[in-house]
Amino acid sequence: MLKHSLGRLKRIQFSWHTLKNFTSSSSCSTTVPKERVDCVVIGAGVVGIAVARELALRGRDVLIVESAPTFGTATSSRNSEVIHAGIYYPPNSLKATFCVRGRELLYKYCSERNIPHKQIGKLIVATRPSEVPKLNHLMNRGIQNGVAGLKMVEGSEAMRMEPELQCIRALLSPVSGILDTHSLMLSLVGEAEDNGATFSYNTTVIGGHLNENSMCLNIFETKCLENWNSRFPSQPDMVLIPKLVVNSAGLSAPVLAKRFEGLHSSFVPPSYYARGCYFTLSSTGIPPFKHLIYPIPEEGGLGVHVTLDLDGQLKFGPDVEWIDGVDDISSFLNKFEYSVCSKRVELFCPEIRKYYPNLKDGSLQPGYSGIRPKLSGPQQSPTDFLIQGEDIHGIAGLVNLFGIESPGLTSSMAIAEYIATKFL
Repeated sequence: MLKHSLGRLKRIQFSWHTLKNFTSSSSCSTTVPKERVDCVVIGAGVVGIAVARELALRGRDVLIVESAPTFGTATSSRNSEVIHAGIYYPPNSLKATFCVRGRELLYKYCSERNIPHKQIGKLIVATRPSEVPKLNHLMNRGIQNGVAGLKMVEGSEAMRMEPELQCIRALLSPVSGILDTHSLMLSLVGEAEDNGATFSYNTTVIGGHLNENSMCLNIFETKCLENWNSRFPSQPDMVLIPKLVVNSAGLSAPVLAKRFEGLHSSFVPPSYYARGCYFTLSSTGIPPFKHLIYPIPEEGGLGVHVTLDLDGQLKFGPDVEWIDGVDDISSFLNKFEYSVCSKRVELFCPEIRKYYPNLKDGSLQPGYSGIRPKLSGPQQSPTDFLIQGEDIHGIAGLVNLFGIESPGLTSSMAIAEYIATKFL
């Protein structure tokens, strides 16, 4: 399936010109060209691609509009590539429900299509007595969420499993794992296209307006938008009139929703951005860990944890760095600062040595970073995924996906299933 998808992908690298060919209107018209379409998914991250595939499998004509030159260039390609079990999230929350269901769908999908993945298990560790009650709380929460196989182990047992580990107690999650995110997205893209979906890259939705209680989309060519500074052009290049719109724009989803004229501002949550950096462990031959190793969660994230990729490369991260001052166009075009400052290693090492005391000085190298699309800021309580349809905001055919951070990758196929079932 993967080789087949690669071949299909070479034939579906659509661009702005593809969108013009997809529609029948002439760009030479004195007015803005308009075209009626069936379903539009905004954003070709892993969630958007999964939604497009699911809609296409159910017989809908789907157009995926992506501002970047290809799929998965933002959050989807800048994460830990972990298949989460569903431990951390409040019972009955969307995060808990979608994570557990999504994990099942993801393992099945990867197995059936030979997408590289591995169920390596996770240890969440307490390194001091004050953390043990939190560990017990996580176990109880995981059980409530329906996570199978959870086991509390004493530090001695955990350290027999992982000789380089130091802890006094650990929660073992055997169903946690890792996968090749790019291969997953490549397969989803190929399958969506096989079922009639069309991808238009280098194409940006810059807003929308209501027409007879349906949201019309204002479309602009990305390369032209890049020539603008902090203000958007007053007139779009094209208007699409879809029956169903799924705003899966990730980091820019709330910013885009603010530009949907007719959507009341009370339905658009505030957006916060938290950068997370990763450092990789320099080559040491055999990796020091075989499992994912996670500390007790911290504000804004799950702590600086150990992740292995499928090639055995070990990485630490992400940390949490709140960022602000992002203007709307930078958000739309993913113009975030993704460089990793080497000096941040000074913050990483003390956190890592709490559970990995043998970490050698100078063994960490800057890796990569990602941005979390969060709905809660510093010192605020964590928030759930926010999925809004007509039943909430009153606009027919508009579905907004807000705050799809971790466990968004694990939840992607479950989110797609939910949207197709509820909103079609």
